[in-house]
Amino acid sequence: MTTIISGYVNQHHLRMTRDPGCTCEYCELRELFVDNLDGDELDIVCTGKVERDYVQGASIIKEGTQIREFSYLKSGLVKLLRTDTSGKEQIISIAKPMDYVSLLSVFSNQRYNYSVVALEDSVTCSLKMEEVRSLINDNGRLALNLLSKMSRMTDKLILDSLQIRVKHLRGRVAYLLLYFSEDVYSSDEFDLPLSRKEMAEYVGMTTENVIRTLSEFRKDGILKIYGKTIQIANMDSLKSIAEFG
Repeated sequence: MTTIISGYVNQHHLRMTRDPGCTCEYCELRELFVDNLDGDELDIVCTGKVERDYVQGASIIKEGTQIREFSYLKSGLVKLLRTDTSGKEQIISIAKPMDYVSLLSVFSNQRYNYSVVALEDSVTCSLKMEEVRSLINDNGRLALNLLSKMSRMTDKLILDSLQIRVKHLRGRVAYLLLYFSEDVYSSDEFDLPLSRKEMAEYVGMTTENVIRTLSEFRKDGILKIYGKTIQIANMDSLKSIAEFG
């Protein structure tokens, strides 16, 4: 099985949907699969999808394992990362619900080139790759939808990387905080899902630089920090630093 589980996973929450009348109305499978499938094709999705629960910190996909499933994130938050030859981890991206967490390698390689780890308690929904490949071979509309989704994910990775790398230290931290505030939690107060070390890995800084920058933001009245809880006290200033920093 492609999904490698480290940490506790409640097996009672390992569910296989077998409702032939399912519509996937609450997830992107409706857009990607259901609206483009008929009859027996739809039944393959409805009877074959499997949901899995993962606790915070659990490994969902392990770098180097064989790709046997097509997965998307139904709820929670995860990080995609690679490990270099020295054993150092580099965070590639953060994935939100409805992102296809296995899509980056799924059609180009036999094994995953990255790992996926739960930053929060998370739920994935998966289909067997052999079934997805069969559907793609027989359904041009589905193939085009998948290509579109893959292109959007690739664009996001490239643009996010460029946005971060061209900024100075304060701008990088501000950009990441705004991402969590606006794109993930839709709130100016939230619990940081990343440690200071993970933040540093993602934005290409040292842990000490991240800690110092957060301290400066607090002294400047831009943030209020209570442990892992972040409250953005001056949104305009943070946005200005993220844009011009």
